[in-house]
Amino acid sequence: MPLRVGLVGFGLGGGTFHAPLVHATPGLVLAAIVTRDPQRRADATRRYPDARLVDGVDALWDPALAMDLVVVSSPSALHFPQAMAALAHGRHVVVDKPFAASADDARRIATAAREAGRLAIPFQNRRWDGDFLTLRHLLAAGTLGPIHRFESRFERWRATPRPRWRDAGARQAGEGIVHDIGTHLADQALLLFGPARRVFAQLARVQPGAQVEQDAVVALDHASGVHSTLVMSAVAAESGARFTLLGARGAYVKHGLDGQEAALKAGGDPHAPGWGEEPAEAWGSLVLGEEREAVPTRRGAYADFYAGVRDAIVDGAPAPVRAEEAVATADVIEAVFTSADNGTVVELT
Repeated sequence: MPLRVGLVGFGLGGGTFHAPLVHATPGLVLAAIVTRDPQRRADATRRYPDARLVDGVDALWDPALAMDLVVVSSPSALHFPQAMAALAHGRHVVVDKPFAASADDARRIATAAREAGRLAIPFQNRRWDGDFLTLRHLLAAGTLGPIHRFESRFERWRATPRPRWRDAGARQAGEGIVHDIGTHLADQALLLFGPARRVFAQLARVQPGAQVEQDAVVALDHASGVHSTLVMSAVAAESGARFTLLGARGAYVKHGLDGQEAALKAGGDPHAPGWGEEPAEAWGSLVLGEEREAVPTRRGAYADFYAGVRDAIVDGAPAPVRAEEAVATADVIEAVFTSADNGTVVELT
């Protein structure tokens, strides 16, 4: 029997990422969608006519719906209470970023999942970006030799702050560029190079009305000896290189963003031929001394996340992302705010 999935939220996260990926994964069925917005309800009904539309999260606990997995893609401030409710009702849960607005709450989710014998899985789809998969392949092959510096940039331009970024207390509610894009960048850096020992950050609110940071530069010193610089912005009219990886024997430099988000927005099928492939003109460059060559970008594979979720629940395979990894990321995010607020380097133990 396929696992029955209830999706909380049908905005950008739920409608663009979760619903299509769940729908495309064998062994999962999108059984219910929680949204009150009339336009989103109409869109959900058109795209997923077999899913039941419900007004509130509490409807997912109805035994008649028989939910196995709940996906939380609601506003950030609701991630913690809704994840905890799912676990309390015996459901596995996938939680969009941020996993929680604070490190303490992230730990509470991880503990509750452990005690309930259920999985709480952070949604870190950008581990399956094609450029990031390419970078991991180069690291595993030792192509660049020992790594000393990693630069990761994710920059976009928004003419005005997002509505929830204008609210008082937005940072505490888990809003802003650090909780948003920063969660992805920190997760990737920790996955590649291990725990961070020191954090230094500079944050900025740029546009009128913004109540939370829109631009950030974060420096991490990893216990492994690698130095990571993470740059994230919603107010960058021009973007730098997505990745710059420097090693003792050379460098890898990649521009541009993975195309899977745009493909999902356009209604693409994650299992269609050519999905996640990048044209040659967008490939990154490997620089070894005087030699420069294009490196084919590996195929992006967002669908692998939910296949991993299914296998973890059904077969006991390792979760594609572990709750403890989200806790480590949340610790870094809190250190970012402490560093920026106090103008200090924060030591992590």
